[in-house]
Amino acid sequence: MKDKIKILLVEDEEFDVYRLKNTLMPFKDTIEVCDIVSTGNMALDYLNKNYKTIDVVILDYQISGGLYGEELIRKIKYIDTTLQVIVITKMTMNQLDLTLANQLIKSGAYWFGTKNPADIEDFIYQPTDFILAITNAFEKRKLEIDKQLLTTERDSSQQKLDKKIQAILDERPLIGKSVQLNNVRSLITEYAGTNANVLITGESGTGKELIARNIHYYSQRKYENIITVNCSAIPESLIESELFGFEKGSFTDAKTEKPGLFEQANGGTIFLDEVSEIPLTAQAKLLRVLEVGEIDKIGRKKKYQVDVRVIAATNKHLEEMITKNLFREDLFYRLNILNIRIPPLRERKHDIRELIHHYISYYCKDLSIIPPSITNEAWEFLLNFKWPGNVRQLKNVTQRLVIVGKDGIDMPIIHKCISQRSSDSISQFFQEPDSKEKIISLKQAEKD
Repeated sequence: MKDKIKILLVEDEEFDVYRLKNTLMPFKDTIEVCDIVSTGNMALDYLNKNYKTIDVVILDYQISGGLYGEELIRKIKYIDTTLQVIVITKMTMNQLDLTLANQLIKSGAYWFGTKNPADIEDFIYQPTDFILAITNAFEKRKLEIDKQLLTTERDSSQQKLDKKIQAILDERPLIGKSVQLNNVRSLITEYAGTNANVLITGESGTGKELIARNIHYYSQRKYENIITVNCSAIPESLIESELFGFEKGSFTDAKTEKPGLFEQANGGTIFLDEVSEIPLTAQAKLLRVLEVGEIDKIGRKKKYQVDVRVIAATNKHLEEMITKNLFREDLFYRLNILNIRIPPLRERKHDIRELIHHYISYYCKDLSIIPPSITNEAWEFLLNFKWPGNVRQLKNVTQRLVIVGKDGIDMPIIHKCISQRSSDSISQFFQEPDSKEKIISLKQAEKD
């Protein structure tokens, strides 16, 4: 059964109420007058309580009570923007109807009509246009309600996604307030606003994947996939099929088509960790993806286009590899459009204390134990240790310290946790406090 169109009639002259009701009478099965009020304030009071049940307000332009016309229309639309207002009037015919109509439409009215001539006693003037306007206004209200629902659902879904993304970022935060790390943060914010490829360089354990994920989750692609590829972990014979996929029947065991990692990342980001380990044959295909967005699938029978942002990372000097013909120069320039160098932990010593506090808190919470105390001597060692394995090593050592040193962390505990080798092997990574007297020559440093 078709929904009835619910009407609120705002009219202060009994004769015109009669004519309007007579005009609507033939359509009583589809149009229902829910109530009739005579002033603007009465209309607002009614709609504040019943706006969900009313579809169309039929409004006489000039009514008693002081609240009428454009002002009343604006207040009705303020209650519910989906309410449709049809205005009828018997203002003098010498006024330009077009001018008045434009004023009413700008105020939010859906349609404008006239009750003239007044000597027609049984119905208003333009009855066919009047009924069509009511029907169309009702359909417009339904569309606007549906649009609001879709917008609300979309906003709700987006809020949930935003919360998940924030939870991902909070789970693995960038810890530290050093100048070096703040510079990296600035680059992440700057680069996240573009679609350009990024090359992240830095020693092992500095957090290159964490930087890549931050760039992705702060970018416009954050709602799409980020695919992480450890290039050094894929056998050379399989890397092309893993990255680019293959067609069914392209080789003996290809019984089904396989989408590559680039296809899986379509619309999002692919992070190529240890990109220096990609063999030269696969480098050529990677270059094609970067240049034209086309995948060179094994045994391909058609073109495969992808829209993927590439973030690559390496702990090697690619320029040196280029000179040895181990890495393509043109690929290097394609990957290195934007660059982030992550400083090793020994270059941002001011972050060490905060990192240790963070990981001690994290692991103590995981083990449901009270954070152990740390002696001053132990702190001095931890803050001046060179951390050759960078943040990854610090994290692992901190976990051991929490487990082994539940009753307190001192130097014997540190020596036990930081290395299984002799204290001499530890001391080579111990960085003495800054002092001009203890600065050694470059030649001696290189020898050490």
